[in-house]
Amino acid sequence: MTKSGLTAHELLEFSFLSDPQLSPDGKWVVFVKRIINDKEKYQSNLFILEVDTKQVTQFTQGDVSDTQPRWAADGQTIYFVSNRSGKQQLWRIAFTGGEASQVTSFKRGASQPVLSADGKKAIVTVPLTVTDSLEDKETQEDEKLEKLKPYITTSLQYKSDAKGFSDETFQHLVLIDLETNAASLLTDGAYDHHYPAFSPDGTHIAYSANRSEDPEQTFFSDIYQLDLTTHQTNKLTASDKSLRMPNYSPDGKKLSLLGDDMSSSGATLTKVWTLDLETMALTCLTEAWDVECSDVAINDMGAGTAGSGAVWSNTDDAVYFLASENGSTNIFQVTIDKQITRIVGGNRQVYAFSTDKDQTRFVYAVSQPDIPGDLYVTSVADEDEQRLTAVNEQLLQKKALSVPEEFRFKADDAIDLQGWIMKPTDFEEGKTYPLILEIHGGPHAMYGHAFMHEFQVLAAKGYGVLYINPRGSHGYGQQFVDAVRGDYGGGDYRDVMAAVDDALESHDWIDAARLGVTGGSYGGFLTNWIVGHTNKFKAAVTQRSISNWLSFYGVSDIGYFFTEREHKTNILENPEELWRVSPLRYVKDIQTPLLILHSENDYRCPIEQAEQLYVLLKQYKKTTRFVRFPESNHELSRSGDPGLRIIRLQEMTNWFDEYLM
Repeated sequence: MTKSGLTAHELLEFSFLSDPQLSPDGKWVVFVKRIINDKEKYQSNLFILEVDTKQVTQFTQGDVSDTQPRWAADGQTIYFVSNRSGKQQLWRIAFTGGEASQVTSFKRGASQPVLSADGKKAIVTVPLTVTDSLEDKETQEDEKLEKLKPYITTSLQYKSDAKGFSDETFQHLVLIDLETNAASLLTDGAYDHHYPAFSPDGTHIAYSANRSEDPEQTFFSDIYQLDLTTHQTNKLTASDKSLRMPNYSPDGKKLSLLGDDMSSSGATLTKVWTLDLETMALTCLTEAWDVECSDVAINDMGAGTAGSGAVWSNTDDAVYFLASENGSTNIFQVTIDKQITRIVGGNRQVYAFSTDKDQTRFVYAVSQPDIPGDLYVTSVADEDEQRLTAVNEQLLQKKALSVPEEFRFKADDAIDLQGWIMKPTDFEEGKTYPLILEIHGGPHAMYGHAFMHEFQVLAAKGYGVLYINPRGSHGYGQQFVDAVRGDYGGGDYRDVMAAVDDALESHDWIDAARLGVTGGSYGGFLTNWIVGHTNKFKAAVTQRSISNWLSFYGVSDIGYFFTEREHKTNILENPEELWRVSPLRYVKDIQTPLLILHSENDYRCPIEQAEQLYVLLKQYKKTTRFVRFPESNHELSRSGDPGLRIIRLQEMTNWFDEYLM
């Protein structure tokens, strides 16, 4: 029997794995498995996996969100974050099973637990206003009264795509005595504090923060150290870099850090650093390595976590970290003398990892073109990799997947470029098919060897899919990722068009008269730009896009700094340049039928960007359709409401079907 490809609706059948945590003895893994339940809502629970037998057992139950599991040092207790009491709070549960018990009950919740080496203390991150007290407890807020209040602010950063309008809270660090549940506030002020880490002896914590006079308009991040005995806090860095995710070396003498020197603004590559706590010497271990030292690969299955930073070896002379290059994210090691080795490789995206106490094993989460997300283990001694889970196998073994084919080609100025092309799932030699060009957001992100449900849905509908990393993408060094700044609609536009030309020349199954293009965020901008500058495409779908850089400057949650970073000017210095690179300016030239998909609550690329584009297209009698997704933000395609994600895919394929099939 011929297998069919994936449909949009089969999104509901997938499981999504994240945050694998290896037990101290290396025998067990606790991880988060998220599903879409029968109410078509997300549900996350903890699962336990025995490494040697690969047996998986569901550990927590219920229609809740259980996330961020962490082992106690003795391996007998697991701490995690759950909303089962209404707000996200810290909970504990015995490894042997039983009922979970609530540890914190802060009014606004708690998250990101970090445990001390002796297992007696934890640090959690708690949102607090300047007037909040730790003694304020969870309350059921009167939503009706909240809706009747005007929103008032004096802040520049008063909204964010993730949280909506600011509630005037700041992220503070709270110390929890795990024997008594007593809580102590460690930080103060109108500042956000992130990535706490305990020293090995539990006497100090390190964290990152921007505690400058104007954190809304300065973008560095310093490292601080707090003495838990004397309560004295010291700033360890010079406010000239963006440094984060500190980890103490086993001997407590150094910190490992991730960060950058901001030399290329928001396009600066992340590097691995060490900070000597005795001499205060800051050293970049990957200084000579032209690679992004974090996971920036794109997938649409919600796979990805904040990461662990650079994790020290037990011998104090090396750290392990994730890095992205040439479409892959893998685990690397760099020694104190700057020798870099790939520990876990392959054409795939490793999006999380952890080790046991003795570092005899690595457990890591992997996405690749035929695997949405599963867990693997390798032994440090013999590098014998084993797959531990296959959570989507029951679904995928009944389906035919299109396998991406990697190709390399030259841009018009001879720059080397990397791309992938997927044939339709039911491909037959001798027939011709339409092709969809997909453009990623960012622009400083990376397509690669990861699973994309959207691409598989298009292939199953009879489309070829083409995707590349144009200049501005990560994965090819600092010069490449910086090349788009000040040149939007220039080299990046020529790169994607060169990819289409190369595909047409080398694949005779592509019907040049049936080309489509789509992209989201920056990819939506470039989609808008393309249809205003060429009639090569017969249908286009622009998603969560930018159409007008002049208005984007003031309405986006990041507009006031992102626009200046990326275009190297601002609305007062050179409004003519921002208008020149605005797709809205070229609406008269658009002949391509254009579907506009946008979320109502998108604060990253606000919906007014779509409204302006739609109204002008209609005014000039262009072929268009506007689809607005309620109660959704910029992340709709990756983590939005499952039902709306399905409708989004159906709207897209229906549009292409109408004009390309």
